[in-house]
Amino acid sequence: MMSLVSEGKLKNAPAAPVVVVFSGLDPSGGAGIQADIETLFAMGCHAAPLITALTVQDTVNVDSFMPVDTALLARQAEVIFADLSVQAIKIGMLATVQIVDCVAAILQQHPDLPVVLDPVLTAGGGQALAAPKMTQRMIETLLPQTVILTPNGPEARALAGNDNLHQAASVLLSKGCQHVFITGGHEREEGLCNRFYGPDPETLPVVSHWPRLAGQFHGTGCTLASAIAARLAFSDEPSVAVQKAEEFVYRSLTSAFNIGRGQRIPGRRSGV
Repeated sequence: MMSLVSEGKLKNAPAAPVVVVFSGLDPSGGAGIQADIETLFAMGCHAAPLITALTVQDTVNVDSFMPVDTALLARQAEVIFADLSVQAIKIGMLATVQIVDCVAAILQQHPDLPVVLDPVLTAGGGQALAAPKMTQRMIETLLPQTVILTPNGPEARALAGNDNLHQAASVLLSKGCQHVFITGGHEREEGLCNRFYGPDPETLPVVSHWPRLAGQFHGTGCTLASAIAARLAFSDEPSVAVQKAEEFVYRSLTSAFNIGRGQRIPGRRSGV
């Protein structure tokens, strides 16, 4: 067996890119922070998880949640950024206006890091996770600091106040985010169409087509946003990061499994 010790020192493996993740804790392990950690690990990154809320949920729906104290969240971020060399940031569930403000202030301290924002407005089972005031604050403070926004169709319409997805994307770009990637899982199209919009709101989107898989899945949005953040951490261009993340998510969904009474959980270990 090859020794790990050379001249009295342990050999160091190449450092994995670090991605800071703001997200809620899902005790079912299907979505939220565990989905982020699993995805980032599978894609060769190290996750630095900052919990924004504790949830009571299963694979069916969210029952309730309790936000964390913002002073604790800010202090966690402070020590992590002081200690680790961070390459990207992924944002998921934020729970309250106060947490939105806290995260926005943290982002302002690290303006050179690419940010992926998954605007978690509802749980997979339909439970609301963001009040209108919180949603508006996200638009005002987080979108201008976001490189890639990853709403599904209903989230894009709700954020933009426009039922037309193309017009909704233009509205969201006008709010300051650099790119908008609207996923099509909730649309009534025969196949699944994802739409990637660049910085120019007048430019038509890059549309990718995927087979629509049967069933419902728990944690797909978390998986996608974290996969994009992972590729940005490896210095991919946004369009390339989105493409590779889509491929990862599709492979994960084809390996999804039932572990509870509700939605299937993506097989993220099989996504690479």
